[in-house]
Amino acid sequence: MDLLLQTCKQDSLNVTAPMRMLEVFSSETTYLPVLQDANCVAALIEQILHYMVQRGYYQSLYILVNEKLPASLEYSDAPHVPLASTLLEHTLKPLHFSYSSCTPGARQYVFSAFTKEFISAPFTEQIFHFFIPALEDPRHAFPFEVFLASLQSTVGTSEMAHCQAPWLFYFVLAVGEANLACLSEEGLLLYLHALQTLLPLLPVAEVSSRQEVSSDSEEEDDKSVCFPQDDGRVSVQRVTEECIHRLDSKQQTNALLSLVWRDSASEEVFTMMASVCHTLMVQHRLMVPRVRLLYSLAFNARFLRHLWHLITSMTTKMITGSMVPLLQVISRGSPMSPEDSNRIIPLFYLFSSLFSHSLISVHDSEFFGVPAEGPSRPSMMPFSPMELVLLSRCLRDACLGIIKLAYPETKPEHREEYVAAFRSVGVKTNSQVQQRIQAEQKRWVQLFKVITNLVKMVKARDTRRPFCPLGHWLSEEVNIRADKVTQLYVPSARHVWRTRRMGRIGPLQSTLDVGLESPQLSVSEERQLAILTELPFVVPFEERVKIFQRLIYADKRDIQGDGPFLDGINITIRRNYIYEDAYDKLSPENEPDLKKRIRVHLLNAHGLDEAGIDGGGIFREFLNELLKTGFNPNQGFFKTTNEGLLYPSPSAQMLVGDSFTRHYYFLGRILGKALYENMLVELPFASFFLSKLLGTSAEVDIHHLASLDPEVYRNLLFLKSYDEDVEELGLNFTVVNNDLGEAQVVELKPGGKDIPVTNGNRIAYIHLVADYRLNKQIRPHCLAFRQGLANVVNLEWLRMFDQQEMQVLISGAHIPICLEDLKKFTNYSGGYSATHPVIKIFWEVVEGFTDEEKRKLLRFVTSCSRPPLLGFKELYPAFCIHNGGNDLDRLPTASTCMNLLKLPEFCDPNLMRNKLLYAIESSAGFELS
Repeated sequence: MDLLLQTCKQDSLNVTAPMRMLEVFSSETTYLPVLQDANCVAALIEQILHYMVQRGYYQSLYILVNEKLPASLEYSDAPHVPLASTLLEHTLKPLHFSYSSCTPGARQYVFSAFTKEFISAPFTEQIFHFFIPALEDPRHAFPFEVFLASLQSTVGTSEMAHCQAPWLFYFVLAVGEANLACLSEEGLLLYLHALQTLLPLLPVAEVSSRQEVSSDSEEEDDKSVCFPQDDGRVSVQRVTEECIHRLDSKQQTNALLSLVWRDSASEEVFTMMASVCHTLMVQHRLMVPRVRLLYSLAFNARFLRHLWHLITSMTTKMITGSMVPLLQVISRGSPMSPEDSNRIIPLFYLFSSLFSHSLISVHDSEFFGVPAEGPSRPSMMPFSPMELVLLSRCLRDACLGIIKLAYPETKPEHREEYVAAFRSVGVKTNSQVQQRIQAEQKRWVQLFKVITNLVKMVKARDTRRPFCPLGHWLSEEVNIRADKVTQLYVPSARHVWRTRRMGRIGPLQSTLDVGLESPQLSVSEERQLAILTELPFVVPFEERVKIFQRLIYADKRDIQGDGPFLDGINITIRRNYIYEDAYDKLSPENEPDLKKRIRVHLLNAHGLDEAGIDGGGIFREFLNELLKTGFNPNQGFFKTTNEGLLYPSPSAQMLVGDSFTRHYYFLGRILGKALYENMLVELPFASFFLSKLLGTSAEVDIHHLASLDPEVYRNLLFLKSYDEDVEELGLNFTVVNNDLGEAQVVELKPGGKDIPVTNGNRIAYIHLVADYRLNKQIRPHCLAFRQGLANVVNLEWLRMFDQQEMQVLISGAHIPICLEDLKKFTNYSGGYSATHPVIKIFWEVVEGFTDEEKRKLLRFVTSCSRPPLLGFKELYPAFCIHNGGNDLDRLPTASTCMNLLKLPEFCDPNLMRNKLLYAIESSAGFELS
């Protein structure tokens, strides 16, 4: 027998005789006439086959297949090549016996030998094109379920397992696809377990059509392994791509989905499924829409509910013996054993990724459960708004807990129980422990990213249309105060705001080398910085405003300093050409740094100097007028929505040509300067535009379309729920622009005018229309504006605020004016004081004003009808009332550049009231004095 096997390995000899001898020795017909007992014959054959397998049977067959069969052989050509059929028969024969007559584990040994010696080596063309398709054929009855059972003990996690994984995984997928329909429930579980084991060992395929999971993915390390490439072998790259392709087939997807759709699906099934999906998304960087399995799971509300139930019900045993939910352990920021993290991280990651993706397609009526017109449709929302309140709180707390894990009080390698946990699973050396700890931290970072993304999406819905109770997003666990984070204001720490994002936390932190030393931040300060950059909404708005203002103040102190009065920028502006002159004098070429102190010299309509030296007041008046002019829709750079909110005009290029982006860059810098100088300006921006400024991608989704064009938004929602044949509406993949009276047809995709909108492609049409209106049409405008804004104010500081808070930062809060606060911080001059009779009458009269009249008075004096964000102590220059003389025929006048009210000595309350109301209603200034 040994001689026969050795002969088979010698490729120079004719193998016809040895093959015939093997066939005779392993055939039942050889022994049945002698032994007269089928069971005895079967036992003897098992002994012979087991012996041959132990002596390198499959190694010999592997050599024969590759040496004696032509490389071009296809499975369909097998009948014409007798040797091919013979070798196939000999390959399958040992796999069809139970080996009950042999020593325990004999069957397992046979399948392990087949796995290691025949299908785990790099595929030759013969194996790839002939043998694997042959084993897929149901007529050959490959015992796939038995093979799967043996696979669990065959595959290890060594370097050799990584090398074998692509070939073995391809075999499992290829043969499995043909056998999935006949697998038992236990067999399907074995199949899922095989996928869970082998997929992480697969190298990352470089497929051009695949997109990375996120914009931060450059920090992820490819887990690819270097494979030697032999001539005549199928490349690793090709097999890997084939694996991903086969895993995404309908048959595979349906079989896997059938496991989780069942009511009896166990936690083990969900955990294994989550592990497979987690590997696809994290290691292979496959986005949800790109994978049939992920996409199907994302839009199944029942699955997402079940997944969340599993996450919340997972528990672990504490030292005290009590069972504590794993979600609670995460929220506390307590270290977790590798076993527990392996249980919950894939589930939590999958839930957050899938739910985030489904939310993109859920419009507000579905989100809030508003009954749709026409026939009812099953809702894609797995949770009601009330359930989302509790869920979002859990997600928020989990994010805060992961930040604690990322910045621990004690380094993980110094905690004995943490090191012991890794040593218990076979990690021996300190360097291996360190690698495992870093890998574990990286998994938490990846989880943090997807949870925060989901939290921000839910928060965005709540911002746009509130459904959470007041103060819901604030956390009692977070105590960040502007006066307690002084270390974050130093120059090096301010730079870190620009370069640091959670997602690169802990040992994975990436910083840019700009010649600044890394700030020595404590663990507490590191956590605070992470919260302010990633979860700012858990900190009260007022505190964030204070932090923002302190950051600006520290930056301004470094740049403007306490130098000579004449340092900085000095410009001369003609009042009648305020925008044109400012656009020229403050261009990036002339003044690259607008953070410097600016002094303005104004010329009147006759070209004569206006009186006064700019100590700050004239500049503020100039900046206020410049902003009003630049953002005035009549200027052509901005349009208004139906609600009178500003956004960039798509037709601006038609007005000023290709230089239109320079104007948006300039306007962005000017708005940034107003924020930098703590000036409130009444410019009501559309929320979608502010969202684009604050976002990291400058893209917004379809839900913002309602703030741009409610009618188009309603029409698209109607189209989405239209029950008749959409094609009858006569739509195609184009939009029509009517700019300045000129109609222009724009294709939403190449050849769009020839592509009709149908029931099958209407969702794509809806998203393309929304994307065009919200993003593509004004993309260069918004990018230029955002770059200009970032030139003056660090965008990371502004990202502490959402779009509504940003509007408040620009224009002030629409809250009642507190006269007591205004009185407290009002100055008096020209003989007036707080106890002067005229001043007493003034405050009595103003107290009787309506809130609208008080706002008009405030606008009359300061040019803004809204009080400063943190009260009138922040108003600069301070509100001041100056004696305007004793001519009772004069009207009160104001110098808005100095926040100065010139009030004549009106001693009669009625006269005071009438004069004040006349002045503020007619916006009287120096001209009516």
